[in-house]
Amino acid sequence: MKNTTVVLFAALALGSASAQGTDTIAGIVTKDAQFSTLLAALKAAGLDKTLAGKGPFTVFAPTNAAFAKIPKATLDALLKNKKELAKVLTYHVVAGDVMAADVVKMKSAKTLEGSSVKINVMGKNVMVDKANVTKTDIKASNGVIHVIDTVLMPKM
Repeated sequence: MKNTTVVLFAALALGSASAQGTDTIAGIVTKDAQFSTLLAALKAAGLDKTLAGKGPFTVFAPTNAAFAKIPKATLDALLKNKKELAKVLTYHVVAGDVMAADVVKMKSAKTLEGSSVKINVMGKNVMVDKANVTKTDIKASNGVIHVIDTVLMPKM
């Protein structure tokens, strides 16, 4: 799966130059100040153009406040390690257009990183691993964004 993910990202990055509209996931993240750390991480990992690609993708997007929960030294080290950073970021992406109404029916979802995130619904609260979903269904031309309050960390 890891090789498939790398090939997928490479193909999307090559084909995304003409698809970088402001209505893509990448365009929405670029325009929204609450995602500036996510944008910096995507650029550091070389994945910013991927989320401007065809998709569709479902992104569980951590806010700046979510990244602020990570100790600065840990975040700085992660931003300098492109391979580990890409692993963390692809753990936030699910293939397909998964709207909130579908997410709440799931127990887990396989990520582009290769492993699955757990989904837990408690009344009106939805958790993806240890992150609370705070906003849902931000529709983009190439998928959907669900905002989360914690950065998801795959097993390293």
